Amino acid sequence: MSDSVPALSAKALSIGHEKRPVVSGIDFELEAGSSLALVGGNGSGKTTMLRTLAGLIPPLSGTVRVLGAEPAAAVRRVAWLGQFQNTNPLLPLRARDVVRMAFYPGRGLWGTISRDDENAVDEALAFFGASAFAKKPISDLSGGQRQRVYLAYVLARRAQLVLMDEPLSNLDVIGMDLYTHAVESWKSQGTTVVVATHSAEDAAACDRTLLFEQGRWRFGTGLTLEHDHHH
Repeated sequence: MSDSVPALSAKALSIGHEKRPVVSGIDFELEAGSSLALVGGNGSGKTTMLRTLAGLIPPLSGTVRVLGAEPAAAVRRVAWLGQFQNTNPLLPLRARDVVRMAFYPGRGLWGTISRDDENAVDEALAFFGASAFAKKPISDLSGGQRQRVYLAYVLARRAQLVLMDEPLSNLDVIGMDLYTHAVESWKSQGTTVVVATHSAEDAAACDRTLLFEQGRWRFGTGLTLEHDHHH
């Protein structure tokens, strides 16, 4: 480990909802610029862990640090992509508007978005091949198109930590390729990427794995669900 502050660290961390722990005693450190796959069955704690890191729910006990701070204090430096992004049909948001939301935490909902920000929005939409439908209402897009728009939002955030829950859901092959390039690009810039995934391929591409299984956890490289690792 280098002397720099780890991007993530957990000590004796217990996560869960309403005082009911899902996983306890989690200890790990993740260096900046690396990627972590959260792996496990449904209800194993992957999303709970992500939400804890995003500062959306408090840890039940133990400590967790995100970019050297309490999760709630780091939110401006974090990009969060949850599952089931509910798009309210009463809010006729266009795809481009969704990506522009990347700048709200810093500017406020009615803050002005600079020319540089608008350029970043254009670049992010172009990166994910979403420019063609940038002006369409998000509710009119297919699942795969919508997911590209959400990924463009994450890209435009220019965050130091990216947290994504099942980012490959609905993506086609080209979308998956673009996602892989985005992750490589983030890591090369020193951004840390954490992804909850059902995809063995996606998990294998990550530097580290945090595996949740029936209330237990393992942290390491290339863990699989079927058997213990031999590293």
